Amino acid sequence: MGKAARKKERKEKVRDVFVGRPFEGLTAEPELIAMREFVPPATATLPLAGEHSDRTVTIASVLPMAAAAFVRADGEVFVGLQVQTRSGDISRDLGRALSWALSAQPGEVLSVADTRSPSQPGERLQDLLDPSADLDVQVHKDFSWWLPEGEEPTGEVAMSLQRANEAIMPTERLASGAYWVLAGEKAHLRWVWPAEENRLMQALARLSAAGTLTLGDGTKFAGSFRAHGLLVPVWDLDPEAHAREWVEPAEALGARLTEASASLDETPLDAAERRARDGLIGRQFTLR
Repeated sequence: MGKAARKKERKEKVRDVFVGRPFEGLTAEPELIAMREFVPPATATLPLAGEHSDRTVTIASVLPMAAAAFVRADGEVFVGLQVQTRSGDISRDLGRALSWALSAQPGEVLSVADTRSPSQPGERLQDLLDPSADLDVQVHKDFSWWLPEGEEPTGEVAMSLQRANEAIMPTERLASGAYWVLAGEKAHLRWVWPAEENRLMQALARLSAAGTLTLGDGTKFAGSFRAHGLLVPVWDLDPEAHAREWVEPAEALGARLTEASASLDETPLDAAERRARDGLIGRQFTLR
């Protein structure tokens, strides 16, 4: 075979384009980010649109052996967020896994979604879901929901189940995108906030300068990290308090943040608030 023929036979190289905010445009964006980044055993029913709107598909934080999707023996369909590989567009990867799951048979598993072939119209999550619907996330105590009720795990699934359960940090959902997490001896509120980063930082600074950037006595703003295009503020909480005790303080804090953000249209940051913003920017960290 000649050189020209060999070149012709080579598969065309696909350029992987990075999408910094893969879930933009979806009301469920904060929940998708939280489930992918730091919520352990959690599930939610996907709000499918179009021809599949009558189907039931469960999206999960993580599936056995970090699979992209599978159909359980009882016919229940699952798609996983925390997976083994990814491309530059996580929404496209998940859309492809979802499309596979909708046509798969009971017992079939998709270990890794297609992350290499060229993008095609209509395959991202934004094309397959109702964009206005949020996710009703259910946080579980362990990963026993991987199996139908009464079924015992065996082989690799049993090993994967044990490892996953051992890695769980107790977590409870307080509001949309807001989760209480007990990390060892410390407790935190991690809140995926659906706002443009600069505007959110200004709103946080306004509350900080006013002394109201807390959830009450014994709490403090710890910093923030970025995840899939959104800023995630974090607060340190009293680890002795039950997660439910933070629901009302979180609602009040959310209302103050919303009000502070709206006020920016009328009143720019003053000198004290700008200094507070600079301090908050210096308290960004990487979640590990």
